[in-house]
Amino acid sequence: MTLTTPGLLFPAISLLLLAYTNRFLVLAQLIRELNAREGESIRPLVVAQITNLRKRIKLIRVMQVYGVASFLMCTLSMFALFIEFNTTGIILFGISLACLALSLLTSLYEIHISCDAIEIELKNIEKKPLSDKAE
Repeated sequence: MTLTTPGLLFPAISLLLLAYTNRFLVLAQLIRELNAREGESIRPLVVAQITNLRKRIKLIRVMQVYGVASFLMCTLSMFALFIEFNTTGIILFGISLACLALSLLTSLYEIHISCDAIEIELKNIEKKPLSDKAE
């Protein structure tokens, strides 16, 4: 394995971490808006959303931890290969790939939870009475 092999993961991991950060920022903004909109009391629908949002924030933290661990192991792998500790470099690269896989699997689960949040909103919309207005 050459020094460039782990280097190929750098752009992918960087973009992945950026995507995770964006998901986190969107959720943080959504939570702030929800807090401002609800005021002093909250509706039962919002309680379900809060539970969902809390779980998603925790999952994004796990995704980021595994992503950063993958990035760090990839960097250490490149350093080990640079100083010609080839076996160590290969092992660290394998650990990096495992961390990346865990990050992606956690992301997949978070997407599933995200779909549950949308389902909660759809159920709320369905409860509303039909409008008599024709479009």
